[in-house]
Amino acid sequence: MTGSRESILQDTANLLLAARRTGVTLAELPAENTPADLSEIWFVQGLVAAAYGPIGGYKIGAPSLEATPSFAPMPAAWIAPGGSKIPGRYRGIEAEIAFLVGKDLPPRSTPYTRDEVLAAMASCHPAIEVLESAFTEPVLSNPGPQSDLQTHGGFIYGSAYPDWRSIDFSKENVVLSIDGVVRVERTGSNTSGDLLRLPVYLANEGAARTGGLRAGQWITTGSWTGLILATADSTVDAQFSTAGRVQLFFA
Repeated sequence: MTGSRESILQDTANLLLAARRTGVTLAELPAENTPADLSEIWFVQGLVAAAYGPIGGYKIGAPSLEATPSFAPMPAAWIAPGGSKIPGRYRGIEAEIAFLVGKDLPPRSTPYTRDEVLAAMASCHPAIEVLESAFTEPVLSNPGPQSDLQTHGGFIYGSAYPDWRSIDFSKENVVLSIDGVVRVERTGSNTSGDLLRLPVYLANEGAARTGGLRAGQWITTGSWTGLILATADSTVDAQFSTAGRVQLFFA
């Protein structure tokens, strides 16, 4: 990437940050500012994330069992426990299963095995990812929203479920409610087909971008419910049949 292109992509990050800060959202990016490939998307993601301080973890997902996962950083400033009240404009929500990393997994030449990665997870939690965006109508398949932290806007985690290795995620049920009204109920609906492969991918193929996983970081593994929009002053409740329950309140 040339210096002039880096300068243009820095302008792209500034456009995204300004739209999030002011609430004056973008219909789309100018053609010149639109990232042309994954390397440019990742470059802009890094700039946007850095503007919000340290990284607290990563969101990762895949649309099918055969698909290559994609991921984006989650600013630590946007991570909060269940029961928190948070602001929002777009207020997109997705119920998810998340893991807290308990042991560093630095980059290494020999890939980590699935067992090694899962053994490094300290705990498993029900979670809600909040989606926000610099775009008025974000379409996640487009390079603009992908660069915009994949529309990440917050991460709310519930209490740890101690015996998570016994959960059959293909049979796990989730109910997502807003203000006491059930909006979605599904079973075995994580889009990746096997959510436990996602931390493994992050530890191995993702290490070149992340610099490795660190104890205390969070990994949230994609939607079980699809995108649902909440409203101001609403209460959001995600109840998994085994993994537990998590709530948030929109200011």
